[in-house]
Amino acid sequence: MVDPVLDLSLWITLCSVGFVAGLIDAIAGGGGMLTVPTLLTSGLPPHVALGTNKLAASFGSSTASFAFYRKKLFNPKYWRVAIIATAIGAIIGTLIVNLLSVEFLDKYIPVLIILTAVYTLVAKSTINQVCGLPIKTNAIKCKQMIQGLVLGFYDGVAGPGTGAFWVSSSSVLYKIDILLSSGLARATNFVSNFFSLITFIYLGHVNFLLGLSMGLFIMLGAWVGAHYAIKFGGKFIRPVFITVVILMSINLAHQAWFS
Repeated sequence: MVDPVLDLSLWITLCSVGFVAGLIDAIAGGGGMLTVPTLLTSGLPPHVALGTNKLAASFGSSTASFAFYRKKLFNPKYWRVAIIATAIGAIIGTLIVNLLSVEFLDKYIPVLIILTAVYTLVAKSTINQVCGLPIKTNAIKCKQMIQGLVLGFYDGVAGPGTGAFWVSSSSVLYKIDILLSSGLARATNFVSNFFSLITFIYLGHVNFLLGLSMGLFIMLGAWVGAHYAIKFGGKFIRPVFITVVILMSINLAHQAWFS
């Protein structure tokens, strides 16, 4: 496959979108809703756009997850089951994405995000007050395994909104505050990005030139976003999270059903 010509205007667009996507993704998730359409408009086929997005997104998710880890907002030992399950789910999802039609994904991914947006608006159980992790039991391990497999699989198949789904579901499943949920989301998002990327590389669906160009600026945006999220806490993250999910759902639904 011949690489699209990376002219100055395209490079500026990729870098700008990458920075904004990294900023949003580090705070609330959903940056993929900016990067995937941009990569598609650069002339990449859908599967290559998804693979290239994984390369770019890995820069941001690794930076943000490390920032949360340094602030002790993510405990790898506690979330070990979720990490392993996420990796497995991402590999499986990426392997079978070639078996699913683009039309099918276009129609039903918006439904998932719209449901998330509705839940976020009406839910009363999201916890903003900082609290510790619950005692690790077999039930917690089971929840981690199911959550990791499902969201890892989704990230391997599609990707946009994975971080937002992690934040929302973690607050409900474990009754932890949104800052700890965001720390978990950033780390597991990196895991699914990384293992999905390896699989996409194996399948030959990655454009390294565009992925690296966008990834560097995603990393910069993620560093800024992660520190803002940690500094301002749940009161800052929750409004951004709700806004991002609503915008994602409207954008996806319009593209899938009305374009």
